Order: sequence, then C-alpha cells, then structure tokens
Amino acid sequence: MKIQENVSLKPYNTFGIDAKARFFVHVTSEEELVWVLEQKKYPEKLILGGGSNMLLTGDIDALVIHIGMMGKEVLEEDGKHTLIRIMAGENWHDLVLWTLERNLGGLENLSLIPGSVGSAPIQNIGAYGVELKDSFVNCEAVEVATGEKHVFSLEDCRFGYRESFFKQEGKGKFVITSVTLKLTSGEHQLRTEYGTIADELKEAGVLHPSITDISNAVIRIRQRKLPDPAVLGNSGSFFKNPVVDKGKLEEIQQKYEHVPFYSMSEKEVKIPAAWLIDTCGFKGMRLGDAGVHQHQALVLVNYGNASGGEILNLATKIQKEVRDTFGISIEPEVNIL
Repeated sequence: MKIQENVSLKPYNTFGIDAKARFFVHVTSEEELVWVLEQKKYPEKLILGGGSNMLLTGDIDALVIHIGMMGKEVLEEDGKHTLIRIMAGENWHDLVLWTLERNLGGLENLSLIPGSVGSAPIQNIGAYGVELKDSFVNCEAVEVATGEKHVFSLEDCRFGYRESFFKQEGKGKFVITSVTLKLTSGEHQLRTEYGTIADELKEAGVLHPSITDISNAVIRIRQRKLPDPAVLGNSGSFFKNPVVDKGKLEEIQQKYEHVPFYSMSEKEVKIPAAWLIDTCGFKGMRLGDAGVHQHQALVLVNYGNASGGEILNLATKIQKEVRDTFGISIEPEVNIL
C-alpha cells in the first residue's frame, strides 16, 4: 500500500472525468483502511468506491481512499433462505451473477447496475421494482473519525428512495466495508410487473421464467437503453424520479393526457424523470462534449472531453426547464463533488 500524489481519477469514475487527486491510496483490507484514516498528515479524506455515482467538477484537494476489499461468503443456509456477506470492493453486477450461479434470488432485477457493493447501501440502489433494502440485513462500516467498527441494521440505515442514513446524517462519517444480504434459495418471489420485463420475457418465448431469465431480460433492456460507461462516459441515471401528489399529476394531465406514472400511495405518484426531460426536448441534446443520451433522457453522457463543470451546467439547464414547464423539481441522483 502506497500513498501517491497527483493521481488522475479518470480510470476511477464512470463519467471519465480527468480530475486529479492530490493524494491517492488503494486499500484492500479493513486494517489498511483504519491505518490510512489515522494518518493526521492528510486531514481531508474522500472515500471512493466504484466511481459510478459521482460527478467530479474539479480536482480533489484531499487524500482519495479507493476501496478495494474483496471477498464473498455464505454465512447461513436453511433451505429457504441464504445469508451472504460481500466485501465492499466487489463489483455489484459480478455479485448478481455469482448469486444466480447458486440459484439465489432477490438481486436479479438489479442486474447490470454499475458500481461497487460498498456503494449500494449509500444509494439504496434500485431498478425494476426492487431495491437493495428488500434483501438487506446489515452492513459493517468503519467510523472515519475514530477508526471504530460499527454494524448498521436495516432500520439503522433508514433507507428511502435513493436515500439512506449514509447520504444524510452519516454522510462522510463512515466507510462501508461489507454488506450482508438475505436471499431466497427455495421459492423465489419473481418481480416481472415493473417496466417492460414481462414484454421482454414474452418476446423471448419465456413462459415460466427463472431468476436467470429475469436477469437476462433486465440486461437486454438496460443494454438497449443505457450506454456502456467503458464506451461512453456516464453514471447511469443522473436524476431521481420525482414523487408528487396526485393533484400535481392531474394538473399535468390537463395538457399531457398520457403522462406515465407509478402509484406510491393513495396521495402520491412517481413520474419518470426521463419523460419530463424528454418532453422538454433534451433527449439527444449535446452541448460540446456534454450531452443527454439519445435513447435515454435520464442519462447524461461525456462524449470524450467534457469537464464535470460542463456536465453540471447541462444538468442545471435541464432542472430549470423541467421546473419552468411542469413546476416539478428533479434532484440529482449522483453525488456532485
């Protein structure tokens, strides 16, 4: 383990932004992490996982700690459920494939989500009607200020829609080192009603889908809609889907009869941010090397040499137009640094 100086973070963020870290270190164990956190020479520290949920708008004048702890293990099995513990540095999609190989259900709808396992609880990642919290048991984390180890239960994490304790009161105070999940190993609860999963399965001639069939359907859908970060820099969905009251929905329906929405409660609905952005005319728009993806308006992309500031400027324009057109504020899903 070596602390380096003036390291480009381009390989470590999926937007491909060429910002520099004043100091950089890659840690592969909890012991290394605690040692680095204790170094008083570097008072400012930034934790970096898979770099898939961040937009760098400038150089980082701090010690960037890249989390590289690896490992997966089965803790308990009872015939119906299996408890697994995964280290924070593991790739999320690789984990999903690992569970499918063992016929463990619960993560199939979360296939192909970019990022690391340690970042998943921060964001409460979700897709196609499933969220991390649905399988979550607990996570282990090291407190930045003290180096002490903590265990956070499902309740402790206070998960919400793309929200958690780690994005609110706990932001920057803890480093997640492992996550424990409870998955089905017997009768799987299949979720095919959200989005176009059912249509995708039907088109593939799958009448009685397995969890692998659902994963493959999700992968095909995502590959059609979302660009590969290795080819075109992006962080997946840039904005959260806004939740509004039904009065606001009815107001919008006066002009846009076929506005899509998903009921959240008796009083609230979720409107796809992609529809709002597309309706405002941003899909496919490009300002220099910063742009909105041509097939998915929710995804902002770096066509090559865009700066984080240029992408943020485009995001700000989108927010203003959506607010002016619909009276709805859409919030970034990514962390802006």
